[in-house]
Amino acid sequence: MIAPAERSAVRSARAEPSARRLPVRNPVTGRVDYEVPALDRAAVATEAERLRRAQPRWAALGASGRAEVLLAFAAVIERRQEAIAAALSVDTGRTLLSRREVEGAARNIRRWARLAPQLLGTGPHGEFRPSAILPDVSYAGQLVPYPLAGFISPWNFPVTLSLIDAVPALAAGSAALVKPSEITPRFVDPLRAALAEVPQLAEVLAFVTGDAETGIALVDEVDLVCFTGSVPTGRLVARQAAGRLIPAFLELGGKDPAIVLAGADVERATDAVLRGSVLNAGQVCLSIERIYVDQRIHDAFVERLVEKAQAVRLSCAPEGGEVGPIIHAPQVDVIRRHLADAVERGARIRCGGAFVENGGTWLAPTVVTHVNHGMALMREETFGPILPVMPFADEDEAVFLANDTDFGLSAAVLAESPEAALPLALRVNAGGISLNDCGLTIQTYEPEKTSFGCSGLGGSRMGPASIFRFVRRKALIAQRGRPQPLADYRDPPAETIGSRGRAADAA
Repeated sequence: MIAPAERSAVRSARAEPSARRLPVRNPVTGRVDYEVPALDRAAVATEAERLRRAQPRWAALGASGRAEVLLAFAAVIERRQEAIAAALSVDTGRTLLSRREVEGAARNIRRWARLAPQLLGTGPHGEFRPSAILPDVSYAGQLVPYPLAGFISPWNFPVTLSLIDAVPALAAGSAALVKPSEITPRFVDPLRAALAEVPQLAEVLAFVTGDAETGIALVDEVDLVCFTGSVPTGRLVARQAAGRLIPAFLELGGKDPAIVLAGADVERATDAVLRGSVLNAGQVCLSIERIYVDQRIHDAFVERLVEKAQAVRLSCAPEGGEVGPIIHAPQVDVIRRHLADAVERGARIRCGGAFVENGGTWLAPTVVTHVNHGMALMREETFGPILPVMPFADEDEAVFLANDTDFGLSAAVLAESPEAALPLALRVNAGGISLNDCGLTIQTYEPEKTSFGCSGLGGSRMGPASIFRFVRRKALIAQRGRPQPLADYRDPPAETIGSRGRAADAA
């Protein structure tokens, strides 16, 4: 944390927001048609100081009082959801998912408003309990929120991932400073308009737009940071946070496997894998990016998967479709490189594979076979609608292949039943495993999970445990008897200790 005097010096040096503007590309048209201000270090410091001043009043409301304010915010979001979703649709090139994203954000706020009072309690501390070791001592605990929590979110689900951690932080009593991605920032203005209708929350929740410079400034101002994004940037955030000795919670990339066992129903399994791989054009950190199929059903699985993939429509078609554009233009180059490397190494593209340029860039679901782990397509995060399929001989090989990765965000196992999938799921190293489906970890927030490997760092962002990331635990320990006098610690004369030592040496 920057000391108050240092923050004042930063503000006085330059209190006005930076004049620098960032261009924003429309992924549907391919044109730059929007811009946002890139807040500099001084502007971020000013906003952080405003939030800090208001945070004690927010914390003093208690969990129930904060819940009432959050419920008011959820109601405003629901009333303004069309405007927020419309801005989100332009930035992402998708309509239905944008509406569902805004609806889901409001539901998540309501969920935390319900849970927080139950989890945090209503009083300033818990009940005093007797110590099992010291008969005259009892203890209680206090949960003290971090004053200012910072959040840096990515471009693939802009509203969801800007609020998914900020909401439990607010419910815990922290103020929240959010930097959304500069790739998809249009939702910020309509969301700010909603926030303005809840002045009590607007005092402790703010959005700062900008690029890496703004993000670096944010990490220097907050007491805790949550970052969602790529592994390379996550490493930079972790180093910066470590240098300041503040907690960092990182949700990073994935290369999620799906294992399809011989007993799986091919019709249901191909439905699950197709959706799990190409939802949001594969631009999901929890997207299925590696598919391992028992060799006994491999050919039948691939043939049916190809049939279904070929029936999927692109949203640039006159009638619309299920797969939208590649949101971030540089991602197209990553996908091209992965496909080219795979083909050069012997992979076969069974369908898709050709990019459609229609202002923006689209790619139909692309099924790839004859793949192996020497290919970038099977090792690096692709973040596109690609379905590489590889056979396995037995369950041991399936587990080995699934775990042969630097990542461990989530995974899926499909069999004749969830019970049949469970033994193998227990052996896969990933934070959340879907049984007989794919992507269940993005459909429910209840189960707690942590990432394996390079996919993240820190406690669970899901489940009840999520809120406890934003509080420090204080122990209150009461002595109800006579304090122990120092005389109880009286040692014999030092020369006696010395003589004992000499006697021991002589022996």
